[in-house]
Amino acid sequence: MPFIIANWQILILLLLLLALVLVVTLLFAKPVLRYSMNRITDDVLAKLFTEEYDQNLAELYPSLKRLSVLNLVETSLRAESGKVIGRPLGSPRHFFGYDNLMFSPRQMTSFSLPENAKIDLSVTLGPKAEKPMTIKIPLMIGGMAYGTALSEEAKLALARASKKLKTATNSGEGPFLPEEPKEAGKFILQICRWSWGGRTNKQIAASHMLEVQMGQGGNLGASRVEASEIAGRARLLAGLAPGEPAISLLGPPGLKSPEDWPVFMEGLRQRANGIPIALKIMATDNLEQELAVAAVLGFDVIAIDGAEGGSHASAPTKQDDLGLPSLNALIRAKRFLKNSRISLIIAGGYFTPGQCLKALALGADAIYLGTIPLFALVHNQIPKAAPWEPPTTLVYYTSPTKTQLDIDTAATSVTNALTSMVLEMEEAMRALGKSSLKELGPDDLIALDSITAEITGVKQVFDITTAPK
Repeated sequence: MPFIIANWQILILLLLLLALVLVVTLLFAKPVLRYSMNRITDDVLAKLFTEEYDQNLAELYPSLKRLSVLNLVETSLRAESGKVIGRPLGSPRHFFGYDNLMFSPRQMTSFSLPENAKIDLSVTLGPKAEKPMTIKIPLMIGGMAYGTALSEEAKLALARASKKLKTATNSGEGPFLPEEPKEAGKFILQICRWSWGGRTNKQIAASHMLEVQMGQGGNLGASRVEASEIAGRARLLAGLAPGEPAISLLGPPGLKSPEDWPVFMEGLRQRANGIPIALKIMATDNLEQELAVAAVLGFDVIAIDGAEGGSHASAPTKQDDLGLPSLNALIRAKRFLKNSRISLIIAGGYFTPGQCLKALALGADAIYLGTIPLFALVHNQIPKAAPWEPPTTLVYYTSPTKTQLDIDTAATSVTNALTSMVLEMEEAMRALGKSSLKELGPDDLIALDSITAEITGVKQVFDITTAPK
């Protein structure tokens, strides 16, 4: 017993001694630390305000004011590789959009709908097809490619989310992943511009809609995926030989020139067995001409990707400097297709429920979402990648951390994100007194400026030419 007491006494003495040492250290360290910081600060300020510009770190400030941090980073990446750099997730540019459009509900001449009023957001795409595709909500998961962009885990999570949401998911232009349509709600298969892009009859039979991909918001024309960037199962499913890079074609297999369109479409229509066939294009100033060709060829659905649309690892110049903004494309396409039964899907830069609802009011039948479900995938799983890697490394095919993505958790997060968006859209619909998308239109909107009013055809909030003097 005395031995134990002695040990406790020694331990207490040691703890007290340690505390004393810490206190003394802090007392002496504070002035030392303060002195050191003062010296460093004085030296930095002296150099900053006295050295010539070309030897001064302050040189970066006016340079970055001209270039931006993004320009500096991308210049460095180009200097490092000497190759075309691939920027993920699309352009950082802010194009002309929906900010100057507002909904205008009535309050005295009609009332809003009660909180428990059911709102019909269902959409039927390709009504003139033998087997149209109906989805419960107008938000769909856009084309994100397995193998050349996303991992198997990410694609399966997106598919599972689409089933829970009773909407559709898009295969993207990657190799066909056999498990994806089995997990999905409605499955859209891209007929795309790669050697595997013609798809087999079995793959087409597993689909609810086909989409002939000729372009997208952040990419058009030839692309190349090095052999090292498409390995493993995706390489096998793509049918690539060992060491063979994937090089895109100018059109899907069997379509070598515009003259081949009629024969190509006739063959695809037979293989489709009645399901709708969509055309996916980048929005450009040639839009009406291309829509006229599409109408003659008998496409059931047109999907247009505005310049805001992302594309995994496409060149910044393609993202920043090709195409038209989504809102411009939507208005022009809707006016051209006004008297047809061709469905219109719009995509590119849709991040909020309000943007989506405005696009639907202006005539879109449905909207593809890409960035929102992509970021929702990694919700609550970011610590698996942070702080040394961006969260999206959990979903890219070439990432070593892709297998750490929990598929069920990711699917739930995507489901929750889109469900929340839909609930907000329903609240806005009730405020407007609308119980169905069929009741929603441009007359429910008001434009805050003359340019937006002129482009959209929506009434301007204040017309200076008719104002009393």
